[in-house]
Amino acid sequence: MEKLIFATNNKNKVAEIRSVLGSEFEIISLKEAEIFIDIPEPHDTLEENAREKSSFIYALKNQNCFSEDTGLEVDFLHGFPGVKSARYAGDNASDQENKNKLLEELQESTNRNAQFKTVISLQLHGKEYQFTGVCKGIITRHEKGENGFGYDSIFIPEGSNKTFAEMDIEEKNKYSHRKKATQLLIHFLNQKNG
Repeated sequence: MEKLIFATNNKNKVAEIRSVLGSEFEIISLKEAEIFIDIPEPHDTLEENAREKSSFIYALKNQNCFSEDTGLEVDFLHGFPGVKSARYAGDNASDQENKNKLLEELQESTNRNAQFKTVISLQLHGKEYQFTGVCKGIITRHEKGENGFGYDSIFIPEGSNKTFAEMDIEEKNKYSHRKKATQLLIHFLNQKNG
C-alpha cells in the first residue's frame, strides 16, 4: 500500500481526500506524521503555494508526500479571492468573516459566476508533479447548509441547485474540484505502480 503524507492540518481536507482515495493508499496527516508546524503560503499562485508545502515536507521527512492549495476565483472580482481565499478578510480571519466579506463585495453584482480551483503538488522520490481540478458554479446571495467548510455554504456547483454545504461528502464529490485533482493524482500513482 502506497503511504503518503498529506501536508495539511485541515481535518476536513483530509476527510475529503480519504473519501476519494479509498483503501489503495494510506494517507497520513501532518499531525499523524508528528509534524506540528504551519507551513507558510507566501506566493501569488496556488501552484507555487502547493509546491512550497510539499517540498518543505519532503525535505523535512524524506518521504513521499503531497499538498494542495485551493482558491475560490470570482469573475466579478477578477479572480479574487483566489490564492488569498483563506485570508480574504485578514490574516486570522474566520470562514464566517471571509464569507461575509465576499457576500458584501458581491451585493450589487448580477454576475455571480465563480470557480473553485485545487492544485495538488506531489513529491515522489524527489520529483514534483502537479494536478489541477476545477469546479465552476455561482455564489449565492445567502448562506445555505450546515456541512462543509470555507465557502461551501455560499457556492452552488454547476449542475446542482444545492450549495456544497447542503451536500454530504459523497454528493459533494460528484462535483468537487478537490476530487477532480485527486483522481488525476490516483491515476498517475496507479500508472507509476503498474
